Amino acid sequence: MNAVLIIDKPAGLTSHDVVNRVRRILGQRSVGHLGTLDPLATGVLPLVVGSFTRLAQFYASSEKTYEGTIRFGFATDTYDAEGQPAGAAQNVALSLEQLQELAARFRGVIQQMPPPFSAKKIQGVPAYKLARKKKEVTLEPVSVEIKEFEITACHGDLADFHARVASGTYMRCVAHDLGRELGCGAHLASLRRTHVAEFAIADAHTLKQVEESSTHERWEEMFVHPRQLLPEMPSVTVTDEIAAHVRSGRAVNLPDFSRAKQVKIFYGQGELIAIATRVAGTLFHPKIVLTGTAAVVPATG
Repeated sequence: MNAVLIIDKPAGLTSHDVVNRVRRILGQRSVGHLGTLDPLATGVLPLVVGSFTRLAQFYASSEKTYEGTIRFGFATDTYDAEGQPAGAAQNVALSLEQLQELAARFRGVIQQMPPPFSAKKIQGVPAYKLARKKKEVTLEPVSVEIKEFEITACHGDLADFHARVASGTYMRCVAHDLGRELGCGAHLASLRRTHVAEFAIADAHTLKQVEESSTHERWEEMFVHPRQLLPEMPSVTVTDEIAAHVRSGRAVNLPDFSRAKQVKIFYGQGELIAIATRVAGTLFHPKIVLTGTAAVVPATG
């Protein structure tokens, strides 16, 4: 079984919890995800199944879109609602205009300090493991890009937002830093991811829906059609002869794609058999073989 399945992750489960649930439902050992969501967060969690786990490398830098709520008045040690308050709560009186003006300062390429409760590693140890043991966590700021960040509503000590960010951006940190700038503290109260790359919340299914479909083995109705994957990459449908070459890891000529760096190769309308990288001219070498007996074949150019 080779597939991409979009899960609407519920709050309270880790991304790995979801992967394990889907492994059991599908009866597939090879299942991975395309970008971690914190337990508090909900929304789009793309899963890759079977040989399609090899596609994960193409989504490592995927853009993501979020909606959420920030609570002002106190910070927490995890920067979200699951953490312990870092101080006494303050009464706050904020206006939508004030928050929108402040939010504008966070757009663009900025330096962001990762949260102490994160998977960032310190001498090989995830920061959250040190933080849980109350040990010192020293992290370095990293450059992140926030392409869109709008405060859409303000009610009491809560503010709703919409954000579109490059990979590696922590919305928990944005909430924490907003509170620090205002001098009142803040943390992320809720977060929902609505897009990852080409995958939208409209494509997502709940774990219950996936479980129910398992009784009739109607999983394919939930899978993303392979033609929808990696839309920025051109695709070609090949003959039996070329498909056989590709499956065995041999380079092939694709004369219509001399300007493309990489090409999706299909056999028929629905079988994605490989991602090929252009070596020179119109000669393409299968970088990743997704069907057949061939293993991953390194690109030669």
